[in-house]
Amino acid sequence: MKAISIHSKAELETYLLKHRPLNVYHIGDLDDFFWPYTHWYACKDGEDITAVALLFTALDIPIFLAIDNHNTDEMLALIGDIAHLLPNRFYSLISPRLEEPLQDTYDLEDAGEHYIMALTDITKVTQVSVDTFDIRALIHSDLDDIEALYSSSYPGHWFTERMLATGKYFGLRDDEEQLVSIAGIHVYSAEYKLAALGNITTHPDARGRGFGKAVTAALCQDLLKTVGDISLTVQAANQQAIHIYEKLGFEIVTNYNEFTFNRK
Repeated sequence: MKAISIHSKAELETYLLKHRPLNVYHIGDLDDFFWPYTHWYACKDGEDITAVALLFTALDIPIFLAIDNHNTDEMLALIGDIAHLLPNRFYSLISPRLEEPLQDTYDLEDAGEHYIMALTDITKVTQVSVDTFDIRALIHSDLDDIEALYSSSYPGHWFTERMLATGKYFGLRDDEEQLVSIAGIHVYSAEYKLAALGNITTHPDARGRGFGKAVTAALCQDLLKTVGDISLTVQAANQQAIHIYEKLGFEIVTNYNEFTFNRK
């Protein structure tokens, strides 16, 4: 089975929807809002896709997604075949062992083990009261405040101004009208009825007051009007965040690793 570049949404859907919780990022990127920034690679057995990898190019550094769908051997073969096609530098969300075909040609900067978590108990997040907080959907006029918050509390964020067009970035302001907490999405698709949360942070001076939980709950409550599946990713070492997400109804689906790859 040789790797191919694939452009058929229908074929990709057939493969990705078999393991929907594992593939929320991939499925979301089928949406027209994200699709123009995607390059898809696959292996096929006859007419059936057996492995898929995705390169997303909308950000300053390309993102390579390679998540094991209980098909480790096929994924290893696919990544080995496309190694020469990948950029000289990219960031990756990649299942354990799948980095092995790239180790001869790339130096790896390890960003640690992460979890994919999925919202499995909707009642928990819908029961969170958010009315006592000043939480609003963020718009382009909030951009300066958004960038200032990320600069002070999450300099390694993946936010871009374009994402505000989704309407799925929510902010919490304190009594002095300062933006102190934010929750947004990495992918969102009303068509595929799913979202992946991301770029969630609270200003260091405002932590420990329930702001992060409240703004994340408000975002989820809004998303649930149009989607059925909500996922997120979190560092395995960030037990405080994992505890908050579990209280909101999320549970761990799988683990994966994050690396920056630099061609030797």
